[in-house]
Parts: sequence; C-alpha cells; structure tokens
Amino acid sequence: MMEMRRHLRVLLVDDDQADRLIIKRTLRKRSSEVDIDEATSVMEGLAILQTRSFDVIILDYKMPKANGIEMIKELRSRPDLGQVAIIMMSSSEEEDVAVACIEAGAQDFILKSDLDKLNIQRSLMHAQKRFELEHKLHQNYLNVKHLSEKDPLTGLSNRYHFNQIMDMLINHESPTRSDVALVLMDLDNFKYINDTMGHDAGDRLLINFSKRIKSQLRKDESFARLGGDEFAIIMHGMRSIEQVEKATKRIHDATKTKMTIEGSEIQCNASVGTAIYPLQAATKDELFQFADVAMYTAKREAKGSFKLYDPMMQDIFSRQYNIQQGIKRILQESTFQMHFQPVINLDTGDEEGYEALIRWPEEQLSYVPDEFIPIAEKNNDIHEIGNWVIDHALNQIAKWQEKKPNTFIAINISPVQLQLRKNIQYLIEKTEHYGVKPESVVLEITETTLFEKQQVIKDSLKRLSDYGFIISLDDFGVGYSSISHLVNFPIDIVKLDKSLFTIDESEEKRIAIFEALAGMLKRLDMKVVAEGIETVEQMALCRLLNIDHGQGFYFSKPQSATTIEQTRLKFQENVM
Repeated sequence: MMEMRRHLRVLLVDDDQADRLIIKRTLRKRSSEVDIDEATSVMEGLAILQTRSFDVIILDYKMPKANGIEMIKELRSRPDLGQVAIIMMSSSEEEDVAVACIEAGAQDFILKSDLDKLNIQRSLMHAQKRFELEHKLHQNYLNVKHLSEKDPLTGLSNRYHFNQIMDMLINHESPTRSDVALVLMDLDNFKYINDTMGHDAGDRLLINFSKRIKSQLRKDESFARLGGDEFAIIMHGMRSIEQVEKATKRIHDATKTKMTIEGSEIQCNASVGTAIYPLQAATKDELFQFADVAMYTAKREAKGSFKLYDPMMQDIFSRQYNIQQGIKRILQESTFQMHFQPVINLDTGDEEGYEALIRWPEEQLSYVPDEFIPIAEKNNDIHEIGNWVIDHALNQIAKWQEKKPNTFIAINISPVQLQLRKNIQYLIEKTEHYGVKPESVVLEITETTLFEKQQVIKDSLKRLSDYGFIISLDDFGVGYSSISHLVNFPIDIVKLDKSLFTIDESEEKRIAIFEALAGMLKRLDMKVVAEGIETVEQMALCRLLNIDHGQGFYFSKPQSATTIEQTRLKFQENVM
C-alpha cells in the first residue's frame, strides 16, 4: 500500500491583501497539494505558529509594528518554532535588505515585483532544501559537539567539557565570583573487579556508579568522568567549609551502596577528596591539584573515605612525589644499596644465614623501606626493584656459599611480584644462573600478602615451594594472624613479630600466650624465627621456648656485605 503524500503546509504573513492573493494563486496554480494559512502581522503569525506547524513561511519584510526580520529572530530563538524554512519578500531592491534577511536566518529572498512571473514553487523547494541542509549541518555540529564534550560510556561530561565549566566558574574577571568546591572521586579496587570479572562488567559498574551519584546531585552541580575510574563534581555558590563538608558527605554516602553486577553483589567504594576555590586554591590548576592530594590522602589512609584538603597534606604528597621520582632515578642509575642482617642459630650461636634488606642510597634526602616500598608497589616499580634485590642477593649468597656452603639467604617478596608469572620465572632463572640451591633461598612474605588475589598468590607460592624454595611467613602475631594460613599455604618458617617481645617478665599472661604460640608452631613442624631481639632477657626467653633462630640488634644491625666480610663477628660468646 502506497503512503499518502502529505500536503505542503505554508504560512503566509503579509499585511498587503493583494500580494497575498497573488502568492496564493501562484502556489495553487503550480500545485494542488498545498495548505495555506494567512496572517496580517508578525504577532498574528507567531500566534498561529503556537498552535500549528508549517513547512515554509513566506514573510513580508516590511509590516506595521514589527518587521519580518524581527519575526525571523524570534523564530530562531525558539527551538520549538524554529524548525521551518523561511522565504522573505520585499518591495525594496536594495542588496543590503536581501543580505540582512539571509543573515537573520531566511533561506531565500524574492522581490514582490517578480511575484507574477516568478516560479514560486521552485523558490519554495529551494528554501526547503536549503533549510534541510542547514539543519543537517547544524545537527552534525551538535553531534560533534556532544561527542567532544561527553563521555561515550556514561554520558557524563568528559574532561574537556568539565574544564570548560571550570573556566567559566573560575573567572578572575567576573565581579560576582563565588566559592567553588571541586570533588574528585576514584573507585577503590576497580582494577581488581575489571580484571577478575571482565571489562563488560567493569563498564556496567562505571555506568551504575555514575547513575547512582547523578541521582544525588543538585541542578547546579556538574558531574564528569575524567577518565578510567576517576570522576569529578564541581559545586559553586558554597558559603562555608561546613556546607562543603556536608555536600561532600552526601555524595560520599552515595558511593557506599552495594551494586549487583552479573548476579554478584559488589561493594566498590570510592575515595573522595575535596578542595575549595578561592579559600584554598588560587587557580583552577591548584584546585585540581589540592583536590587530588586530598583524594589520594583518603585512599592511602583508609580506602572508601573522604578528605577535605589541608595544607599539611601537600607536604606529605610532595614527599611521596619526591620518593616516586627518586625511585625511578635510582633504578636508572642502579644505586640502591643492599644490607644484610645475620640470622642466628640460638642453640649454637652460629650465623646460619642473612636477610637481604634494600636501602635507599646515602643522599641528602633518604627514605626507609617502610616508606618507599609501598609507593613502589603502587606505581609498579616494585617489579624492577624486586628483580634488583633478587639479582644482588643471589649473587652475594653465591659468593658466601663458596666458603660456607650451608649459608642461606632470606629475600622479601612483595605480593605484587607474586601476581606476575614472569617474576616467578625470573627468580628461578637467577637462582640457576648463580648456581644457588633453591633450598638455601628463603622467600619472606607478610601475612597481608595472603589476603590479596588469594588463588593467584597460592598458585605462585606452590610453584616456588615445589621448585625447592623455602617459604617464610613474616611478622606473624601482629594484626591479621590466622592459623588457617599455616595450613592452606606452603609455609616452612614462621617469623614472630618483634612486637611480641615488648613484654616484662611480670606479664605472665602475655608470656603464656607467646609460649603457646611458639609451641603450636613447633607442633606443626615449622621452624620459628624471632625477629627484633634487642636485649639479653628477650634472647633468654627465646632460648627458653626452644625457638630455632633469632635476629635483631642484639646480634647485629644490618650491614653491607663488605662490612660483614671484614668484621665477621663471633656471636657464640654472646649467646652461650
């Protein structure tokens, strides 16, 4: 069945009745499929347009009260009335009039003196086609503008558009500047969810998260996805720090609700940081920087929390930045230092092995491992650092084993290292390269390691254990201690945390706990190492409890290999 052809709908706006008759006669002579409405003034024409829609408006340039150009401008300023082609008529032959009509938004211009002989049907067709082309070009512009300003996944503003909004709000020349608060959000553990459940699940998580936050925002709060799992909100018209904190808490609370992705309930909190302009930051760049500092402070102290920027954070952030840059420089120069601390057989007093400990080079600014290792883990520099430690430690123990074959070396392994198969292979290859027996290499892991990507870590430890390496659980007895880890993972040695030794002889209950813990480990056929021994009393207690090995300042501080070789302290006298 053929679709019926729709009549051309024309609105004729002209105060001259004779001209209207000529136009109507000309139109109907050319085609019977035309519907014509008439208006004698701009106001009357606009009123008709409020109730009906048209394909073409034929409009007289000169009319009483308001001329045709004013009507064009009114139409083009009202999107609901502006989707129509316009032909302007005039008795004036001046070129300036025609140009003014086209510039105002008309698609065509005709002289009234030519109405009788003009093919007005052709003029209508040209006007419509020209309008369709202009509309298409404008729509393409809007589409491109939308693509350039919107995040394709969530539909939120992207970084470019968000920066434009920021520029508008932080305008130094504006006499009516108000306080602006920038809120930055970073999803916690998003990479883990993305890696384990797949990118499609990760995308749905981002979409659901953005919808959840957007539902909590007010009209004057702009929301953007800056990239990856980082989002931003800009709030203006803030009148106090308390108001900013209240608004940030409202947003932060919305991040705590669990989401269901692929049938699984997921808790994916966000770390949130906020900074205020001009109270804390003098420029847009400073505002971003300070909000970023606050966000990473929240992430570092307790994931899923929020922080308002404090100038003290900048010092901490600067220190971390210096460490981060220093790590890259030192790795490039290969100037990290390696120290070794003896591990003593508490029964014989012999140095049976050494723990390899990485140290920052002796520079004006120096940092301890507890400070730079977490930063290296976060920035993935730990892989290169770990390989450096493995290479230097195995090289050194190979030399020492030439004189004392049974000497072992203990190497600290980061959980991040254990997550990559190539790191496991590197350790095996280096052990073979230096001719070191794997059973003389002790790999020390902390108990928190066992909580991260548990199956991956378990598989890596099993492979290393099967190859012959000795696995040691470090810092046991502090924080996370779980007996199940001793059973479920291939643990050979347990190192008791030094905090267990901060006891007096009068504290019978704590000593009893310590004794029971050591006894349990012995019953499980595990070797026990007590670290952090600093006094005669602590050493005597360890011997009393039949602990195998000890380590601490009572015996020796960590020293360079050269110093150890030159001094070769004899501990038997201290122990026996």
